[in-house]
Amino acid sequence: MITWLKPERPLSIAHRGASAYAAPNSLQAFEFAAALGADMIEVDLHLTRDGHVVVTHDATLSGGEAIADLTLVELHNRVSPRDVPTLASVLDLAQVHDLGIYADIKAANAANPTCELLQQYGVQRAILGAFDPAIISVLEQANPGYPRAQLVPMGVDPFEIAATAEIIHLCWEAMEDPVAPLNDAFFARCQREGKQVVLWHEEDKERMARLRVLPVLGICSDMPELVNPFEPPFDWPVQIVCHRGANSVAPENTLAAARACYAAGFSHVEIDVHATSDGELVVLHDPTLERTTDGVGRVNAAALADLRALSAGAWFSDHHAAEKIPTLDDVLALAKLWHGKLYVELKTAPAAQVWERVCAFGLQEVCFFWSFDHSLLEDMRAVSDNAHLMMRRQDFASLEETLGSLNPSLVEFTTQDDLSGVAQLKGSGVCSMIAYNGNNPEVFRQIAQLRPDLVNLHQPFDFVRVIQAGDSVNGA
Repeated sequence: MITWLKPERPLSIAHRGASAYAAPNSLQAFEFAAALGADMIEVDLHLTRDGHVVVTHDATLSGGEAIADLTLVELHNRVSPRDVPTLASVLDLAQVHDLGIYADIKAANAANPTCELLQQYGVQRAILGAFDPAIISVLEQANPGYPRAQLVPMGVDPFEIAATAEIIHLCWEAMEDPVAPLNDAFFARCQREGKQVVLWHEEDKERMARLRVLPVLGICSDMPELVNPFEPPFDWPVQIVCHRGANSVAPENTLAAARACYAAGFSHVEIDVHATSDGELVVLHDPTLERTTDGVGRVNAAALADLRALSAGAWFSDHHAAEKIPTLDDVLALAKLWHGKLYVELKTAPAAQVWERVCAFGLQEVCFFWSFDHSLLEDMRAVSDNAHLMMRRQDFASLEETLGSLNPSLVEFTTQDDLSGVAQLKGSGVCSMIAYNGNNPEVFRQIAQLRPDLVNLHQPFDFVRVIQAGDSVNGA
């Protein structure tokens, strides 16, 4: 069997790309899938009237016109080529990002042209799938050298319908408990009959935890980062802080950006907290609304109801236009749900009020606090001796002076600071954190060699790719 078909953990198959963060089957969704660490991208395929394989789920456009009745030019006069790309353009992208192709062939007449394109591009990692057994038969006759996956709806015997396919792809996401039938007897029969298994698109974190330990080839997800979340190296239990959330795939300081971080296995989300004119606490970086919302004016001059009417995501993409400015309570609830941690930067939010809300959610031990306004940190320390405060090394003349300010639990270094302090803090009871907003692999390696307790990153997914390569962690 081909080596890539025997993975050590399930392949992460981005369902229509990272479709939780961009329009399904769009080039943006496939680019995000690559950024989020997907192994393969699932693409839905149709054929235009003039023989071009295009990537879109439905057979018709929103206006009712059939893809099969349109030439490629006519199609792209109606929809953007980035939203309904050709398979060729997706293969170009996949080659750049080393992504495998999981083809869901919707139209029978797209089967042979798909095989020809994959072979023309020299694609090695591809799986050809379909719901229609007749398409599986066409693929068998074409014999392109790629494994075939029979997509199996609910209520159908998977072994019967997938008799001629190498892969059983279960589309059971709508079942109340689709994991229950995946028992020892099921997998024993798969082994006897030489079948591998790919699972439906899953976005529930609890169910995903049950799926990823099963002996399956792959798992589809709109959130490909959820399939195989980050696990720190065994000899370096580093915690990764995501600066304003996963802001490369979702708008900063939103629930979508925070959720992506936790789904990816990162420990902390960094958030910025302001007070509204009516005394509520909201999460937004700037003191004004213009950059990251469709509003104008100062955050602290607006009431919560007015702020909640704004879009906090339209500036980022149409896909995120429905994102709202979250309250601190919204983010605390999300952190609790995901068993996540928070780095809370106080902008204009009163320390006592923030601490009260953190305590209300029982998250005192998993939150730490910082502010450019040192008086807010003094207020936080006055409120509680137990609050975990961070101090920045750059704000003090020495490490000793840093540690002498408000009894911090954490010291943050930048790559421009004297980083010998990272080693000095080991075993002291005070954690070290290195903050870096760039994505230079060499800087990532240098950070990894220092082995701080935490890293605060603008590009956490890029960092993970570097340290998982092994050389930076092992000291090679």
